[in-house]
Amino acid sequence: MSPDTSPPVRAALELRNVSKYFGDLAAVADVQLRVEAGDAILLYGPNGAGKTTLLRLLATLARPSEGEVLFDGKHVHRNPAAKAAIGFVSHTTFLYGDLTVRENLRFFGTLFALPRLEKKIDAGLEFFDLGGRARTPVRELSRGLQQRVALARAFLHDPQFLLLDEPFAGLDAATVNNLESLMRELPAQGKAVVFSTHDFDRGAALSRRLVALEAGRIRYDGPLDLLPRNFLRVTSEKAEGGSKQ
Repeated sequence: MSPDTSPPVRAALELRNVSKYFGDLAAVADVQLRVEAGDAILLYGPNGAGKTTLLRLLATLARPSEGEVLFDGKHVHRNPAAKAAIGFVSHTTFLYGDLTVRENLRFFGTLFALPRLEKKIDAGLEFFDLGGRARTPVRELSRGLQQRVALARAFLHDPQFLLLDEPFAGLDAATVNNLESLMRELPAQGKAVVFSTHDFDRGAALSRRLVALEAGRIRYDGPLDLLPRNFLRVTSEKAEGGSKQ
């Protein structure tokens, strides 16, 4: 699967003083985060830290209770270019179970009026080893295969910002290797990757910057090599337990 090598749009995706409440619970609290072209960011923290909520806010799938989400300096929900610039994979695949794998990708590609759509679908099917399942209804696929379809869909429109929530969950070793290779290539092309994983070693190998979350707040945002060792140990221990938000 060969990503487009054309010059990327130099826009930024940004959270300004963003909070998101579910009842009285602040899943994200007064967060400021700027994602720029070429960023490779690992979101890390215990379950319930707010990683999924933060990614959904960046992906325009949730609206903040307070603060602003901006793309290219404009409110993300009022900027038509935002959705085309973002690719998102979450725990919920958002696939249509009654449609086949190819039909799911075709439907998504049609929404973006992608040129040479069938060729791009074929490339995605090949990259994620889904060619033999192209005519299979998604509901008949295993969770791991559905995750591969969701990844193929996220990459289909060659987005500038890839937002991946635990993207390795359920994947076989070969697909993990392919995905890791792709995630390493994208920042060099001027694209941004923001992802969460509980596997810190894997995440560190794929990222240049760490954003550590706890109780909905950013506790650290910066280079991995400047992170205090004790902070990482405590965060790693907390990441093993708790409930997800």
